[in-house]
Amino acid sequence: MTPIKTCVIGVGLGGLTFHIPFVLALPHLFTLHAVMERKPITPGGKLQERFGEDAAKGVVIHNSFEAVLADPEVELVVISTPSETHYDLAKHALEAGKHVLVDKPVTAYFAQAQELGALAKSKKLVLYPFQNRRWDSDFLTLKKLLDLPADDPQSLGTLYEFESRFDRFRTELKGTWKDLPLPANGLTYDLAAHTIDQVLVLFGRPAKVTAMIENIRGLGSKEVDDAVIHDLSTLPPRAAASGVQPTSFTAILRGHILSVRAPQLRYVVRGTRGTFLKYGVDIQEDQLKVIAHPTGIVQDGMYGVEPEDIWGTVDNLDADGSVARSTWPSTERGTYVELYENVAAVIREGTEQAVKWEESAEVIELIELAYKSAREERTLAVPPRS
Repeated sequence: MTPIKTCVIGVGLGGLTFHIPFVLALPHLFTLHAVMERKPITPGGKLQERFGEDAAKGVVIHNSFEAVLADPEVELVVISTPSETHYDLAKHALEAGKHVLVDKPVTAYFAQAQELGALAKSKKLVLYPFQNRRWDSDFLTLKKLLDLPADDPQSLGTLYEFESRFDRFRTELKGTWKDLPLPANGLTYDLAAHTIDQVLVLFGRPAKVTAMIENIRGLGSKEVDDAVIHDLSTLPPRAAASGVQPTSFTAILRGHILSVRAPQLRYVVRGTRGTFLKYGVDIQEDQLKVIAHPTGIVQDGMYGVEPEDIWGTVDNLDADGSVARSTWPSTERGTYVELYENVAAVIREGTEQAVKWEESAEVIELIELAYKSAREERTLAVPPRS
């Protein structure tokens, strides 16, 4: 496979943490041909500051997006810029004949996501959404638990409630573009783009949405939310293998900026035979922020391995009615690298996308419904898939 000549747009946290390391870690699949940095202070720019002279050697630094589009060597454009810019940048890149990988949220509006999908299809180009948290260690481990047969001693039975949280404690604004009242800003677009996507993967499209969204700290613009609760109700309820038949199933997605807890609560999953409880988040982001060299992603045996002190627990109902607690170990490593491996296979070999564009467009559709629900203070029906 000829390595894909790639240009990463944006050398902030996203580009330097979630994209450039994987391009550099997979030289048999990608070549970091260029980055876009408008005003680099040094010849090698932020790329060299973070990963050294060798990593920056031969990499072109484009000072404008127009220069990127005009570069005939660029095959894949990776967009890791402020969220409001994703639609315009992706559209222009597709029109210029480039494949595109877009950070989440993919767009501000569902209609924009649909338009981009149609454009990519018409030009026979790959348009890939960066839903990396499908490869979180805790999410992969949870999927393994939910796949247990009904007669397994640790089975949760028939699920009736799924709670997923991304909580933090921060009393001040970050002082970045994320604080500004711009399209696709706020905690819902930032983190619910992950939790909604995970719910769609596990359980499918909900029937109803009820949301409470606010700026609970009262800092900055009230239009930029920092506390969210989304209830996604799926109907009909999940069928029971035996015993009690729940009459409903609800996914509760929460994100709070004033949560005093360490580690933070991540999952609570309740079924007729047990409850799964998990604290702490996937460690890949923290590892990527400090990794000495991108080769560590594939060579370090501890990359993506969750520490035992944040493994989940399962409380199960025994035959005598008592409750027994056991550990559910995070045996599944976090593997964001698999997303990039799939991107390469899709572009070079026509492999099916592990994350389809339509799936991330659906996330944006549900986010828009959640904001409408919060504004109108009512539950909204989710229309059938178009």
